[in-house]
Amino acid sequence: MKLVTIDNTAAGLPGAVLRSGEILHLGKAAAPGTLEAWIPDSLRAILDAGAPGLALVRQLLDRVEAAPATVQQQLRESGAITGAGTRLLAPIPNPRLVVAAGLAFKSHLAEMSGTPVPVKPTGFIKSPNSIVGPDAFILVPPDASGHVDYEGEMGVVFGKTCHRVSAADAMDYVAGYTAANDVSARDWVQDVFDAREAWPARLTWEVNIMGKQFDSFTPLGPVLATADDIGDVTTMQLVTRLNGKVMQSAPLSDLIFSLAETIAYFSKWYTFRPGDVLLTGTPAGVGVGRKPPVFMKAGDVVEVDIGGIGVLRNVLKAAV
Repeated sequence: MKLVTIDNTAAGLPGAVLRSGEILHLGKAAAPGTLEAWIPDSLRAILDAGAPGLALVRQLLDRVEAAPATVQQQLRESGAITGAGTRLLAPIPNPRLVVAAGLAFKSHLAEMSGTPVPVKPTGFIKSPNSIVGPDAFILVPPDASGHVDYEGEMGVVFGKTCHRVSAADAMDYVAGYTAANDVSARDWVQDVFDAREAWPARLTWEVNIMGKQFDSFTPLGPVLATADDIGDVTTMQLVTRLNGKVMQSAPLSDLIFSLAETIAYFSKWYTFRPGDVLLTGTPAGVGVGRKPPVFMKAGDVVEVDIGGIGVLRNVLKAAV
Protein backbone atom coordinates (compact mmCIF):
# COMPACT_ATOMS: atom_id res chain seq x y z
CA MET A 1 0.00 0.00 0.00
CA LYS A 2 0.92 3.62 -0.46
CA LEU A 3 -0.43 5.58 2.49
CA VAL A 4 -0.64 9.37 2.70
CA THR A 5 -1.69 12.18 4.98
CA ILE A 6 -4.15 14.46 3.22
CA ASP A 7 -3.71 18.19 3.77
CA ASN A 8 -7.33 19.05 4.57
CA THR A 9 -7.16 19.73 8.31
CA ALA A 10 -4.51 21.25 10.58
CA ALA A 11 -2.97 17.84 11.29
CA GLY A 12 -4.15 16.13 8.11
CA LEU A 13 -6.20 12.98 7.68
CA PRO A 14 -5.12 9.50 6.54
CA GLY A 15 -5.55 8.28 3.00
CA ALA A 16 -4.27 5.73 0.52
CA VAL A 17 -3.33 5.82 -3.14
CA LEU A 18 -5.60 3.87 -5.48
CA ARG A 19 -4.27 2.09 -8.57
CA SER A 20 -5.71 4.96 -10.62
CA GLY A 21 -3.46 7.41 -8.73
CA GLU A 22 -6.47 8.96 -7.01
CA ILE A 23 -6.52 9.41 -3.26
CA LEU A 24 -8.90 7.47 -1.03
CA HIS A 25 -9.93 9.32 2.15
CA LEU A 26 -10.02 6.42 4.61
CA GLY A 27 -12.43 7.97 7.10
CA LYS A 28 -14.93 9.03 4.43
CA ALA A 29 -14.79 5.66 2.65
CA ALA A 30 -15.16 3.51 5.78
CA ALA A 31 -18.41 1.55 5.92
CA PRO A 32 -20.52 2.61 8.94
CA GLY A 33 -21.28 -0.10 11.45
CA THR A 34 -18.22 -2.18 10.49
CA LEU A 35 -14.68 -2.46 11.81
CA GLU A 36 -13.68 0.06 9.15
CA ALA A 37 -15.41 2.74 11.18
CA TRP A 38 -12.62 2.27 13.77
CA ILE A 39 -9.96 3.73 11.47
CA PRO A 40 -8.44 6.67 13.40
CA ASP A 41 -7.69 10.14 12.11
CA SER A 42 -3.92 9.84 11.60
CA LEU A 43 -1.45 7.43 10.05
CA ARG A 44 0.54 7.43 13.27
CA ALA A 45 -2.52 6.19 15.18
CA ILE A 46 -3.05 3.49 12.55
CA LEU A 47 0.55 2.36 13.00
CA ASP A 48 0.06 2.40 16.77
CA ALA A 49 -2.52 -0.35 16.24
CA GLY A 50 0.13 -2.60 14.69
CA ALA A 51 -0.43 -5.20 11.99
CA PRO A 52 -4.23 -5.38 12.58
CA GLY A 53 -4.53 -1.65 11.86
CA LEU A 54 -2.68 -1.90 8.56
CA ALA A 55 -4.63 -5.05 7.65
CA LEU A 56 -7.91 -3.22 8.14
CA VAL A 57 -6.75 -0.36 5.91
CA ARG A 58 -5.73 -2.83 3.23
CA GLN A 59 -9.14 -4.50 3.49
CA LEU A 60 -10.84 -1.14 2.94
CA LEU A 61 -8.55 -0.30 0.03
CA ASP A 62 -9.14 -3.68 -1.62
CA ARG A 63 -12.89 -3.31 -1.17
CA VAL A 64 -12.91 0.04 -2.93
CA GLU A 65 -10.63 -1.17 -5.73
CA ALA A 66 -13.00 -4.09 -6.37
CA ALA A 67 -16.19 -1.98 -6.21
CA PRO A 68 -18.24 -1.38 -9.38
CA ALA A 69 -17.57 1.80 -11.30
CA THR A 70 -20.91 3.21 -10.12
CA VAL A 71 -19.90 2.82 -6.47
CA GLN A 72 -16.52 4.41 -7.10
CA GLN A 73 -18.24 7.32 -8.79
CA GLN A 74 -20.46 7.77 -5.73
CA LEU A 75 -17.32 7.87 -3.60
CA ARG A 76 -15.92 10.61 -5.83
CA GLU A 77 -19.12 12.61 -5.52
CA SER A 78 -19.04 12.28 -1.74
CA GLY A 79 -15.40 13.40 -1.57
CA ALA A 80 -14.16 10.00 -0.42
CA ILE A 81 -12.06 9.75 -3.61
CA THR A 82 -10.19 12.81 -4.82
CA GLY A 83 -7.83 13.46 -7.70
CA ALA A 84 -4.16 12.59 -7.97
CA GLY A 85 -3.36 16.27 -7.40
CA THR A 86 -4.76 16.23 -3.86
CA ARG A 87 -2.43 18.23 -1.61
CA LEU A 88 -0.54 16.10 0.89
CA LEU A 89 1.38 16.63 4.10
CA ALA A 90 4.35 14.50 5.10
CA PRO A 91 3.09 10.91 5.54
CA ILE A 92 3.86 11.19 9.26
CA PRO A 93 3.72 14.94 9.97
CA ASN A 94 4.44 14.55 13.69
CA PRO A 95 6.87 11.73 14.51
CA ARG A 96 8.05 11.66 18.07
CA LEU A 97 11.64 11.03 17.00
CA VAL A 98 13.71 11.58 13.85
CA VAL A 99 17.20 10.09 13.70
CA ALA A 100 19.42 10.71 10.68
CA ALA A 101 22.27 8.39 9.78
CA GLY A 102 25.42 10.04 8.49
CA LEU A 103 28.45 8.80 6.57
CA ALA A 104 26.25 5.98 5.31
CA PHE A 105 27.03 5.56 1.59
CA LYS A 106 30.42 4.43 0.27
CA SER A 107 30.19 6.84 -2.65
CA HIS A 108 29.47 9.82 -0.37
CA LEU A 109 32.53 9.12 1.76
CA ALA A 110 34.70 8.99 -1.35
CA GLU A 111 33.57 12.45 -2.49
CA MET A 112 34.04 14.05 0.93
CA SER A 113 37.84 14.27 0.81
CA GLY A 114 38.24 10.54 1.30
CA THR A 115 36.50 10.43 4.67
CA PRO A 116 37.39 7.08 6.30
CA VAL A 117 34.74 4.38 6.54
CA PRO A 118 33.23 4.34 10.07
CA VAL A 119 33.40 1.10 12.01
CA LYS A 120 29.83 1.63 13.30
CA PRO A 121 26.83 3.62 12.06
CA THR A 122 26.90 7.31 12.91
CA GLY A 123 24.00 9.73 13.19
CA PHE A 124 22.24 12.61 14.89
CA ILE A 125 18.74 13.70 15.90
CA LYS A 126 16.74 16.06 13.69
CA SER A 127 14.01 18.34 14.97
CA PRO A 128 10.49 17.12 14.12
CA ASN A 129 9.71 20.81 13.56
CA SER A 130 11.89 20.63 10.44
CA ILE A 131 9.42 18.29 8.70
CA VAL A 132 7.35 19.42 5.72
CA GLY A 133 5.52 17.49 3.03
CA PRO A 134 5.64 17.19 -0.74
CA ASP A 135 5.29 20.44 -2.69
CA ALA A 136 5.83 22.46 0.50
CA PHE A 137 8.37 25.27 0.47
CA ILE A 138 11.87 24.77 1.81
CA LEU A 139 12.49 28.08 3.56
CA VAL A 140 15.95 29.53 3.04
CA PRO A 141 17.07 31.21 6.32
CA PRO A 142 18.18 34.84 5.86
CA ASP A 143 21.25 34.28 8.05
CA ALA A 144 22.32 31.05 6.30
CA SER A 145 21.29 31.51 2.70
CA GLY A 146 24.49 30.98 0.75
CA HIS A 147 25.24 27.29 1.18
CA VAL A 148 21.91 25.41 1.31
CA ASP A 149 22.51 21.85 0.15
CA TYR A 150 20.34 18.86 -0.75
CA GLU A 151 20.75 15.31 0.56
CA GLY A 152 18.35 12.85 -1.03
CA GLU A 153 17.66 9.97 1.33
CA MET A 154 15.24 7.16 2.08
CA GLY A 155 13.34 7.30 5.36
CA VAL A 156 12.42 4.22 7.37
CA VAL A 157 9.13 4.52 9.25
CA PHE A 158 8.68 2.28 12.27
CA GLY A 159 5.52 0.23 12.80
CA LYS A 160 6.04 -0.94 16.37
CA THR A 161 8.13 -0.05 19.38
CA CYS A 162 11.77 -0.84 18.62
CA HIS A 163 14.39 -0.86 21.38
CA ARG A 164 17.47 -3.02 21.82
CA VAL A 165 16.63 -5.28 18.90
CA SER A 166 18.99 -7.57 17.01
CA ALA A 167 19.89 -7.10 13.37
CA ALA A 168 18.23 -10.44 12.68
CA ASP A 169 14.89 -9.08 13.93
CA ALA A 170 15.24 -5.39 13.06
CA MET A 171 13.31 -5.38 9.78
CA ASP A 172 10.24 -6.81 11.56
CA TYR A 173 9.82 -3.37 13.18
CA VAL A 174 9.61 -1.45 9.90
CA ALA A 175 6.18 -0.34 8.69
CA GLY A 176 7.43 1.14 5.45
CA TYR A 177 9.51 3.69 3.61
CA THR A 178 9.31 7.26 2.35
CA ALA A 179 11.54 9.63 0.41
CA ALA A 180 13.38 12.33 2.35
CA ASN A 181 15.65 15.31 1.87
CA ASP A 182 18.10 16.08 4.67
CA VAL A 183 18.48 19.74 3.70
CA SER A 184 21.64 21.27 5.15
CA ALA A 185 22.96 24.81 5.51
CA ARG A 186 26.68 24.22 4.97
CA ASP A 187 27.80 27.67 6.13
CA TRP A 188 29.90 26.15 8.91
CA VAL A 189 31.23 23.01 7.28
CA GLN A 190 34.54 24.57 6.25
CA ASP A 191 35.20 25.38 9.90
CA VAL A 192 35.00 21.63 10.56
CA PHE A 193 37.56 20.82 7.86
CA ASP A 194 39.85 23.63 8.98
CA ALA A 195 39.87 22.64 12.67
CA ARG A 196 43.23 21.26 13.80
CA GLU A 197 42.49 20.51 17.43
CA ALA A 198 39.93 18.19 18.98
CA TRP A 199 37.91 20.75 20.94
CA PRO A 200 37.41 23.27 18.10
CA ALA A 201 36.60 20.34 15.79
CA ARG A 202 33.92 19.13 18.16
CA LEU A 203 32.36 22.57 18.58
CA THR A 204 32.30 23.31 14.86
CA TRP A 205 30.80 19.90 14.11
CA GLU A 206 27.96 20.63 16.54
CA VAL A 207 27.25 23.92 14.75
CA ASN A 208 27.37 22.12 11.41
CA ILE A 209 24.67 19.70 12.62
CA MET A 210 22.58 22.69 13.76
CA GLY A 211 22.55 23.74 10.10
CA LYS A 212 20.23 20.79 9.46
CA GLN A 213 17.60 21.80 12.01
CA PHE A 214 15.90 24.81 10.39
CA ASP A 215 12.14 24.68 9.90
CA SER A 216 11.28 22.94 6.59
CA PHE A 217 14.72 21.28 6.32
CA THR A 218 13.32 17.72 6.41
CA PRO A 219 10.83 17.20 3.59
CA LEU A 220 9.22 13.74 3.66
CA GLY A 221 6.87 12.02 1.21
CA PRO A 222 4.97 11.81 -0.93
CA VAL A 223 3.81 8.45 0.48
CA LEU A 224 4.55 5.83 3.09
CA ALA A 225 5.06 2.69 1.00
CA THR A 226 4.45 -0.31 3.24
CA ALA A 227 7.27 -2.79 3.68
CA ASP A 228 5.28 -5.74 2.36
CA ASP A 229 4.92 -3.98 -0.99
CA ILE A 230 8.55 -2.85 -1.25
CA GLY A 231 10.39 -6.08 -0.52
CA ASP A 232 14.18 -5.88 -0.88
CA VAL A 233 15.14 -2.21 -0.52
CA THR A 234 18.68 -2.79 -1.79
CA THR A 235 17.27 -3.10 -5.31
CA MET A 236 15.84 0.43 -5.16
CA GLN A 237 17.47 3.42 -6.86
CA LEU A 238 17.65 6.88 -5.29
CA VAL A 239 17.84 9.87 -7.63
CA THR A 240 18.02 13.56 -6.67
CA ARG A 241 17.36 16.24 -9.26
CA LEU A 242 17.96 19.98 -8.97
CA ASN A 243 15.99 22.02 -11.52
CA GLY A 244 15.63 18.86 -13.58
CA LYS A 245 19.33 17.93 -13.58
CA VAL A 246 20.34 14.64 -11.96
CA MET A 247 22.69 15.38 -9.06
CA GLN A 248 22.60 12.06 -7.18
CA SER A 249 21.90 8.57 -8.49
CA ALA A 250 22.77 5.48 -6.48
CA PRO A 251 21.37 2.08 -5.55
CA LEU A 252 20.57 1.54 -1.89
CA SER A 253 22.91 -1.44 -2.09
CA ASP A 254 25.73 1.17 -1.79
CA LEU A 255 24.97 1.56 1.93
CA ILE A 256 27.96 0.72 4.13
CA PHE A 257 25.77 -0.90 6.77
CA SER A 258 22.55 -2.74 6.02
CA LEU A 259 19.29 -1.22 7.21
CA ALA A 260 18.98 -4.05 9.72
CA GLU A 261 22.42 -3.31 11.16
CA THR A 262 21.71 0.42 11.33
CA ILE A 263 18.33 -0.03 13.04
CA ALA A 264 19.77 -2.49 15.56
CA TYR A 265 22.68 -0.17 16.34
CA PHE A 266 20.61 2.97 16.96
CA SER A 267 18.00 0.99 18.92
CA LYS A 268 20.61 0.45 21.62
CA TRP A 269 20.08 4.09 22.63
CA TYR A 270 16.79 5.20 21.14
CA THR A 271 13.32 3.79 21.60
CA PHE A 272 11.62 4.12 18.23
CA ARG A 273 7.83 4.15 18.41
CA PRO A 274 5.27 3.71 15.63
CA GLY A 275 5.57 6.59 13.20
CA ASP A 276 9.14 7.50 14.18
CA VAL A 277 11.57 8.01 11.32
CA LEU A 278 15.13 6.93 10.59
CA LEU A 279 16.82 8.70 7.67
CA THR A 280 19.31 6.34 6.06
CA GLY A 281 21.98 8.68 4.70
CA THR A 282 22.81 10.17 1.32
CA PRO A 283 24.95 9.01 -1.63
CA ALA A 284 27.54 10.92 -3.66
CA GLY A 285 26.62 14.07 -5.55
CA VAL A 286 25.80 16.50 -2.74
CA GLY A 287 26.46 20.13 -3.58
CA VAL A 288 29.27 20.67 -1.07
CA GLY A 289 31.19 17.72 -2.51
CA ARG A 290 31.26 19.09 -6.06
CA LYS A 291 34.02 21.10 -7.65
CA PRO A 292 32.96 23.85 -7.79
CA PRO A 293 30.26 23.44 -5.09
CA VAL A 294 26.62 23.66 -6.13
CA PHE A 295 24.15 25.10 -3.63
CA MET A 296 20.41 25.75 -3.80
CA LYS A 297 18.72 29.13 -3.81
CA ALA A 298 15.22 30.57 -3.69
CA GLY A 299 13.21 29.50 -6.73
CA ASP A 300 15.06 26.21 -7.23
CA VAL A 301 13.12 22.94 -7.51
CA VAL A 302 14.58 19.87 -5.83
CA GLU A 303 13.23 16.34 -6.28
CA VAL A 304 14.07 13.08 -4.54
CA ASP A 305 12.89 10.14 -6.64
CA ILE A 306 12.90 6.60 -5.25
CA GLY A 307 11.45 3.77 -7.30
CA GLY A 308 8.51 2.17 -5.52
CA ILE A 309 7.88 5.29 -3.43
CA GLY A 310 7.58 8.18 -5.85
CA VAL A 311 8.89 11.72 -6.24
CA LEU A 312 9.29 14.12 -3.33
CA ARG A 313 9.25 17.60 -4.89
CA ASN A 314 9.90 20.88 -3.10
CA VAL A 315 10.57 24.49 -4.08
CA LEU A 316 12.96 26.77 -2.23
CA LYS A 317 11.67 30.11 -0.97
CA ALA A 318 13.34 32.89 0.98
CA ALA A 319 12.18 32.95 4.60
CA VAL A 320 10.71 36.24 5.77
